Amino acid sequence: MIDLTEEQRWELDQSEPARVRDPKTNETYVLVRADVYERLKELLYDDSPWTDEEMDMLAAEVDAMLDDDMAIEDPMA
Repeated sequence: MIDLTEEQRWELDQSEPARVRDPKTNETYVLVRADVYERLKELLYDDSPWTDEEMDMLAAEVDAMLDDDMAIEDPMA
């Protein structure tokens, strides 16, 4: 973690969310408060156990992929 300078703190107060640029890479980043980041992370990332429906969908997808692989003829045969 880094501490903000007074100039950086002033910039953060001017806009929400604040955008910063890395002068070496020219990449732009968006700074948000930690509590906002945690809420966004919860919305975007689900690490809960898979539901039965999700497991069934995954099994069907794997079956379809295996069926496609079996349908391709072996060129060495």
